[in-house]
Amino acid sequence: MTTVDVGAEQRSSFGTLAHGLKVAPEFRKGLRTTLLLALLSTAGRVVVPLAVQQTIDHGLSKTTPDLPLVRLACGLALLAVVVTAVANFFMNVRLYRTTEDGLLALRSRAFRRVHDLSVLHQAAERRGSLVSRVTGDVDTISTFMQFGGLLIVVSVAQVVLASALMMWWSWQLTLAVYVCMLPLALSLRVFQKRLQVAYSTVRTRIGELLGAISESVVGAPVIRAYGAQARTAQRIDDAVTSTREAQTRAQRISATTFCSGELTTALANSAVIGLGVLLATHGQLTVGRLIGFLFLVTLFVQPVQIATEVLNEAQNAIAGMRRVLGVLDTPTDIADPAPGLVLPEGPVSVTFDHVSFAYVPGKDVLHDVDLTLAAQTRVAVVGETGSGKTTFAKLLTRLMDPTQGRVLLSGLPLAQLSFASLRQRVVMVPQDGFLFDTTVAGNVRYGKPGASDDDIELAFTELGLLDWLETLPDGIFSAVGERGESLSVGERQLVAIARAYVADPDLLVLDEATSAVDPATEVRLARALDSLTRGRTTLTIAHRLSTAEAADEVLVVDKGIVVQRGPHASLVGTPGVYADLHASWVAQSR
Repeated sequence: MTTVDVGAEQRSSFGTLAHGLKVAPEFRKGLRTTLLLALLSTAGRVVVPLAVQQTIDHGLSKTTPDLPLVRLACGLALLAVVVTAVANFFMNVRLYRTTEDGLLALRSRAFRRVHDLSVLHQAAERRGSLVSRVTGDVDTISTFMQFGGLLIVVSVAQVVLASALMMWWSWQLTLAVYVCMLPLALSLRVFQKRLQVAYSTVRTRIGELLGAISESVVGAPVIRAYGAQARTAQRIDDAVTSTREAQTRAQRISATTFCSGELTTALANSAVIGLGVLLATHGQLTVGRLIGFLFLVTLFVQPVQIATEVLNEAQNAIAGMRRVLGVLDTPTDIADPAPGLVLPEGPVSVTFDHVSFAYVPGKDVLHDVDLTLAAQTRVAVVGETGSGKTTFAKLLTRLMDPTQGRVLLSGLPLAQLSFASLRQRVVMVPQDGFLFDTTVAGNVRYGKPGASDDDIELAFTELGLLDWLETLPDGIFSAVGERGESLSVGERQLVAIARAYVADPDLLVLDEATSAVDPATEVRLARALDSLTRGRTTLTIAHRLSTAEAADEVLVVDKGIVVQRGPHASLVGTPGVYADLHASWVAQSR
């Protein structure tokens, strides 16, 4: 069974960012120009300390102030401020645009990969966690890339330029600043590792919280029916508490990091003032350079302070990036072959060539199934619960691939058929009749996007459902609500059957599509389905043996093995599994 790629969880922060840029190269678009603008913006900031130094040491140090020099210095400082502001504006615009392009690509690819993951993987991974990876985790990356990432770009250039000018003015003061900053620089690595672990836990807890909340909302009727509100509330409270504790732990580490930066900054400023005054009194440093140096220290330590704040955002974003990459790096069990084969027009035959399947390695639920179903045959698959009936449907529609053997449609390997051809010619109606949050017509059009309103109304008419359709407030334009909750279970199944009807498939797979409707509707649907299935290959997972009675052929599955095969009339009179099942069903139906 496919699991989320664990390699993504084990990458270093740098490795995660590098892999993220490889997966979403849109982040690198125009990066050189953006970095050039960042450099220009930073260069403009060091002009002000230079102007201050020149004004004090040369413009105001004489008995008569050198006003032309003062005006020139002030003018250059003003120009530098304007250039910095303009460069900052364009840098922000470019960075935001590039980031949004990259996030769009990352979110889209993650969403598509979620849909490409196997049914087994989606069943194993909590839905809320998968949603969190595509939404919340990408949002953390967005916050960092648009704010933290921008600050890092500017800060690195600012530190380099400030350090160069500081060294030129006074190597002694520069050394003092670096000595003060060294403990913080060494400890940042430790803080980074702790934040990395803390925010990985935060992102995991948030995914679990979303999963618990979404499950409780969807399952609200069952929760109320069994009086489980208190237990459910406790479960949500536990998830909220775990998330809060993880967030608090991460914020505590972040606060420690920030306070360390504040303390180091104060220490560096104190060292520069003390040592600078001493150097100035011995004639080794001018007053202008000392004051200008204090401006440079601010430019130098500001990025360090920012780094302690950005480190918090960065580790949160990297934790989110790891979870997103975990989805993107997960191999898909069911891949669209490129180029794939196209199923030939006409009736479709089905062959199971020594097919076995196991959800868990070593525990087959289907054992060496070897049979052929003739085209235009209506086949019912019956058996006790857990016998492997539904697995037939999933293998035939390629929601899963066999563990051993292969499935063929009209002589072509199912695994080599293109998804476009397969989904157009093969349609499955699941038992739950899932509907999307749109109208009846919108749901039916999932079967045939180009279907007109008249086509949809005609489908309901031919299925004998026009009278039911007229009971809806707006007919085919009636909203069904989220997951079709505005309709009853049986009504949702009617819409699902109409959806399959307009799709007009050559191979129809029904997971007992009439099991959720009332007896009167079942009779009406049985007549409609008789018309729909005539001339098509149909495989029905039969939970009611009335379906098997109407089939051309019955496959009897017992513990993953096809133990009987033949028409109902023949099987019901032969001692065996089917006769026992039928007798039990008849007894319960009385």
